[in-house]
Amino acid sequence: MKIAVFGATGRVGRHFTELALEQGHELKLLVRNKQEWMDRDELTVHVGDARNSSDIGTTLAGVEAVFSALGTDKTTTLTDFVTALVPSMEKLRIKRVVTIGTAGILQSRTQPKLYRFQSGESNRKLTFAAEQHAAVYETFRDSTLDWTIVCPTYLPDGPLTREYRTEEDMLPVDGKQISTADTAHCAFTVLTESHSLHKRLGVAY
Repeated sequence: MKIAVFGATGRVGRHFTELALEQGHELKLLVRNKQEWMDRDELTVHVGDARNSSDIGTTLAGVEAVFSALGTDKTTTLTDFVTALVPSMEKLRIKRVVTIGTAGILQSRTQPKLYRFQSGESNRKLTFAAEQHAAVYETFRDSTLDWTIVCPTYLPDGPLTREYRTEEDMLPVDGKQISTADTAHCAFTVLTESHSLHKRLGVAY
């Protein structure tokens, strides 16, 4: 499969990229700065801005699916990116996209009409990042794309175990954390096996 990857230099994005290469997939990356590890035959690297429709379109050309691990970075980069990504994908008739979100945008178990970050289930004091991720979810929800948002909770670095729990639209009960490596594995599995379409997917140990 030929996959466009955004956010490949981040903690989850790098794990996803390595896993996809190990499994024989061909990747196109859009990055702000090219890094030495990207000099591989299986990678096509474009240097540009993820908020720029032209740079996104160049990266999407010829791919079958999209993965993004872009974060909020305390700015509107994430929502700017998705606002440009969705029409670009629709124009090119690329349907499948998997992104990394946050457990804060899953539904609350105690207050089902609210996101977790809006309810008493979350200890989050600052909500800007969660609000950005919620806006991304709502943009995908209203699109024609076959999207999945993988939503980890506390995200430390850690080994790849391939042993974790998932639940559609909610965080698995008593889920406290999941490693960056297992989060990437979950996203890769969801993308390549095409399940949990049009769902937020809570993931935790």
